[in-house]
Amino acid sequence: MNTLTTNFSTKYTSAPFVQIENSDFKPAIMQLIEETKEEINAIVNNPEAPTFKNTIEALEFSGQQLNRVTSIFFNLNSAETNDEIQKIAQEVSPLLSEFGNDITLNEDLFKRVKVVYNQMKDLNLSVEQTTLLDKKYKGFSRNGANLKADAKVKLREIDKKLAKLKLTFGENILAETNKYELLITSEEALSGLPEGAKEAAKQLAESKNKDGWLITLDYPSYIPFMTYADNRELREELSKAFGSKAFKGDALDNQQNVLDIAKLSYDRAQLLGYKTHAHFVLEERMAETPEKVETFLNELLEKAKPAAENEFETLENFAKALDGIKALQKWDSAYYSEKLKQKLFSLDDEQLKPYFKLENVIAGAFMVAEKLFNLHFEEIHDIDKYHEEVLTYKVTNDKGDFISLFYADFFPRKGKRNGAWMTSYKSQYIQNNENERPHVSIVCNFTKPTKTKPSLLTFNEVTTLFHEFGHALHGMLANTTYPSLSGTSVYWDFVELPSQVMENWCYEKEALELFATHYETGAVIPMELIDKIKASATFQQGMQTLRQISFGLLDMAWYGTNPTSITDVKAYESNAFSDTDLYPDIPTSCMSTTFAHIFQGGYSSGYYSYKWAEVLDADAFDYFKQEGIFNKDVATKFKDHVLSQGGTENPVILYERFRGQAAKPEALLRRAGLIK
Repeated sequence: MNTLTTNFSTKYTSAPFVQIENSDFKPAIMQLIEETKEEINAIVNNPEAPTFKNTIEALEFSGQQLNRVTSIFFNLNSAETNDEIQKIAQEVSPLLSEFGNDITLNEDLFKRVKVVYNQMKDLNLSVEQTTLLDKKYKGFSRNGANLKADAKVKLREIDKKLAKLKLTFGENILAETNKYELLITSEEALSGLPEGAKEAAKQLAESKNKDGWLITLDYPSYIPFMTYADNRELREELSKAFGSKAFKGDALDNQQNVLDIAKLSYDRAQLLGYKTHAHFVLEERMAETPEKVETFLNELLEKAKPAAENEFETLENFAKALDGIKALQKWDSAYYSEKLKQKLFSLDDEQLKPYFKLENVIAGAFMVAEKLFNLHFEEIHDIDKYHEEVLTYKVTNDKGDFISLFYADFFPRKGKRNGAWMTSYKSQYIQNNENERPHVSIVCNFTKPTKTKPSLLTFNEVTTLFHEFGHALHGMLANTTYPSLSGTSVYWDFVELPSQVMENWCYEKEALELFATHYETGAVIPMELIDKIKASATFQQGMQTLRQISFGLLDMAWYGTNPTSITDVKAYESNAFSDTDLYPDIPTSCMSTTFAHIFQGGYSSGYYSYKWAEVLDADAFDYFKQEGIFNKDVATKFKDHVLSQGGTENPVILYERFRGQAAKPEALLRRAGLIK
């Protein structure tokens, strides 16, 4: 019997990674699709009149094992993939897409849902039940249930194609990242590179039986080189390699995938009666319309652009004075920014890193969660892991109640995609009076320990860890009845609030003194360094804000218009960037072909939400600052009205309930130093 097709008999019903073979996945998914179809048929063929319980709730709790197994599978495809898993992903994605359509295009099922939906006002439902009913109805209507038969067939074809295209898009980026290596054989060429980065490059070369130092396009290798290496030619080579990923006109090229994904997304929206894909997406967001998003981004652009242009001019003049370079290029950006930052604040990551040993930062995140939300984290060794490097924790509250399982996976490896993310292996929900607790995971790509040093994080990596941990808290503290409204299952422009707000504690003396201690001496981070961290927090904020706005505008350019006539990805991108570009263009570089957030990861028409959520997070943390950053009353309000509520209610209402008022952008602009 396939382990995956039964409820897991493991401790905490955790994922039985050790027992699973890759070959188990496809047959299990196929079997569970059939079992879920039977559950759906039972709802459809129920002779009783449709009710909230026998139709909406029954539908909500159908396919639970299928959801668990697919979440395990796709999480592994991101964090621990290989050729076999990628091949299975290509085979099961269309099956799951087809099955999803089987449900949303099931006319008899939709009729039952519609009956309950039309009775909504008379059913005396709770707020959460009303939200679920609305979501279930829209799950059908927004996915073609009201379409005629031929249009439904067309929709199925589009969804199958999109599922495969998105997978291929991501696989091409991963293959391009893994393929490139810069082997340096002369130590002189490593001038400027910190010892830790040199040692990591040496170790990487040794692991591949090569002499010298190996630099790759993985962030822990790429970023230190771009930030510190004095050799401008090598920085240029590396930057161009990074920028040209999936943009070389070869088998791994993503240009046609970009055009096809944009075009099919548009066709899908049109089929469903929406003007563009962005109009379709934003109907279910706080922002509501593409026009509101563009207004929001352009208002920020107006505030940020003058500051960004001044910062760029300052940086270029600094680089010219220092090294006599004629024009600042993209491969100079991180290098001279770091030099200028050191000059202005006498602060660099190498000074800070000794105070941010990974284990201490993890402990720090746990301490902050304990002070705010009474959570306790205990490392455990009695549940399966998908890789030996993964850390596993049991999370409890002050009363000793089991709150969550927590998996943490911190280092890059071959089968793991770049970046950092939070995910879940099991949702929280309440069924049969049992509060099923969630299994939550964060995945990052931090610098590995070397033979002589532990993993020491850059300050940017520290904030990344706190960011993903904020998402994790949103998952862990979930306390809703229905799994599809639980934890991070909220509007996309609200989902970044818990993650971004957590980053703020990294800048506060009271929090830093809990965990920022020197890995060799144990000395607490000096006050002067904390002051410098805070002072440097607004460094180049104009340029940073402009960069985020540019990504948001590019996203809206692809999805907020009719893309049918676009033939040249690079030219179209350049036009979208025209108001935000500071650096000279590199003809061989293209952002769109690696923009996985919007072409693979679910952020299409949603990239603006990072800035949108920053407005919320700055406003929320302003409240904490007024009352004290560890104020229990404010933290409890945040837990009760935001973290525990998931998507049970409109986030505008949830936020105002926590804050007592709507969010205002002033706190963000002040924090970024863009207004006084």
